[in-house]
Order: sequence, then C-alpha cells, then structure tokens
Amino acid sequence: MGVFEAVFWLSFFVVSYVYVGYPLLVAAWSRVGRRPVRRGPWQPTVSLVIAARNEHETIEGKIDNCLRLDYPPEKLELVISLDGPTDGTDRLVVERAAAACGSLRSIRVVRSERHEGKAAALNRAVEAASGEVLVFCDARQRIERGAIRELVADLADPSVGAVTGELLLLDDDEREAADGVGLYWRYEKFLRSMESRIHSTVGATGALYAIRRELFAPIPVRAILDDVIVPMGAVLAGKRTVFEPRARAHDRVCPPEVEFRRKVRTLAGNFQLLALMPELLRPWRNPVCVQFLSHKVGRLLVPHFLVLLLASNLMLREGFYLVFLVGQCAFYLLAGAGALVRNRARTGAVRAARAGLGREPLEPALLKGGHRQP
Repeated sequence: MGVFEAVFWLSFFVVSYVYVGYPLLVAAWSRVGRRPVRRGPWQPTVSLVIAARNEHETIEGKIDNCLRLDYPPEKLELVISLDGPTDGTDRLVVERAAAACGSLRSIRVVRSERHEGKAAALNRAVEAASGEVLVFCDARQRIERGAIRELVADLADPSVGAVTGELLLLDDDEREAADGVGLYWRYEKFLRSMESRIHSTVGATGALYAIRRELFAPIPVRAILDDVIVPMGAVLAGKRTVFEPRARAHDRVCPPEVEFRRKVRTLAGNFQLLALMPELLRPWRNPVCVQFLSHKVGRLLVPHFLVLLLASNLMLREGFYLVFLVGQCAFYLLAGAGALVRNRARTGAVRAARAGLGREPLEPALLKGGHRQP
C-alpha cells in the first residue's frame, strides 16, 4: 500500500468512525453496559439561573414561563444575571420581578454595568443563588411545566451529579423539525441518550440543565461552552451527568446561517475546552474519556481528514478510487450550489422588501407605532 492509499484509508476510517462507527458503538455498548438511574420523589430547593444581556424581546415571556413551572413555589427561586444590557432589558426585568413578587420564594436580580460575557454572568448568579440544585437555562427557550421535577428526580440518585434536559426544535407548524438542522439535532440527542445509559453525556444543552450546588466550580471567565464545562466538572468529581428526555424545553429552528455560526462557535469552544480542562484527555481521570475523544475531539479532527481524504483521492484515480472521487466532487458541488441558491433567494427577498417600502411610504401614524385605518 502506497502513501496516498494509506492517507486515504486513514482519513476514510476517522470520518466514518466519528459519524457512523461511534453511534453504532455506543448503541451496542448501552445494551450490554446500561446503568439505570434510580429516580425518586426528591424536592430540594432549586435556583433557576438565567444569564441575559440584550433580551428585550424574550425576557418577559421567559419570566412568565418560569412563574408557571410546576414546582413548589416556596422551594424555587429565580436568579437573573444581567450582563451590561443596552436595550432596556434591565428595566423590563425589574418591573416584571416586582409584579411577580410572592409568586416564587424569591426573584433575585444581579447586574454588571459592563458586558463581561456569559460565564461571568453565570458566576455572579450562582454567588447570589441559595438553592441546593442549580438549574441553568437561556432566555429564549420555553420550559415545560414539569421539567424541574423531572430533572431533580434524577438527582435523587446519589451517583448522579448533573442532568441535562431535552431541547425540542420546532418548525412553523409547532412540530419537531425534520429539516437538516432538526435531523442533525435528533442525531445528537440519540448520542447523548446512549452515552447517558453507559455512564455520562459529554455535555448538556444550554437551554436546560441542572447540577448539585456543591459540584459547581466557577466557570473560567472567557469560557465559551459553559454547558460542557459545568457537567464535565461533575463527571471529573466522580458523578454522572445523565440525559433526561422527560425534562423538555422548546425552541424554534434557526436559519442555516445562524446554525452555522453556532457550530463554528461550538468547535472553537471545544478547542478552548482542551486547554481549560486537559484532564478530560486522561483516561485515569475521566471515566468517559472514550466518549469524549469520539464525540468531541473526533469532530475537531474531521474537517482536516476530509481535506486529506479529497487530496489523497485526487492522486488515486483508478477503479474504486475514481468512483469515490466523483462522489466526493458531486457532494461538494451540490453543497456549494445549494448555498449559492439559498443566498441568492435571500438577497432577492431583501431587495424586493426594500423596493416595496420604497414604492409605498409609511404613513405618519405607522411611523409613530399606530395602525393604518381601513
């Protein structure tokens, strides 16, 4: 076997293992090594933590959502950490908190006058929180009424230190999304479910996850992925981080370009994670090292091996290799064409909207926020 063939097959193996082989491995592993969670009717005090900056459009709805949760009000507090907002979010939070006084054990608002980042905001919130369990969530998603009960029921098992809920991505018809983003997220949740059955997931969904207060360690200020650092801290402390599909939060599917930016941010966060928590790479410290290497580190390597796969294939153009090269080229051309068509359609829609506004000026009443009379 020549050098190019060796590079081709190594690259093919790595890419195939990360996206096909590893899911098959954890599916089989979960059947023979399943560790059930001993759930129970535990009702600890809970601090629901939200870090928010400019969330003017969503924060009132989020507070209302938290007030409707099915958990004993005397055992639930809401802690909102404002990270230097500039759009009036702070005013809305203070007003809504005052109006809701008495609905929960307490609503605490902490604030930084300048933007310091989500990690710093979460650290401030935890300092102000008093619950035995910390539940982290984002300002945008809506939590189902019984989600907190489902999370803490898993924490009744003393071997469990953290629990991640399930995020449902919905389309315009309020059904679970079945487009590219939705299908990928279902694939991701399948992996988390299988990993949880074996021992622990290697991360949580930022929309909804919980951890025992005593296991929380301050998040490094510049950290990108708090929803990996916090639950993996519980794993390194000797506890499990499990996936609970009965604790659900809901969100809308984002446009592909927004999802792409999130993926880039996640990949950057994974690189940062290796520097912040190098012990995750040590099998004697990390009981889910195989899962971490396969799920997180493997995805950092895939883009590089895809380049090597194509480059080596260009040097191997006979028989099977020629067929594979044609398939690779067709895949990349179709992906590029799809992106081009989508961008042109979006540009055309924006131009049409601008042209429509130009042909029909807004009336003064509309400019002031009024309504056009029929």
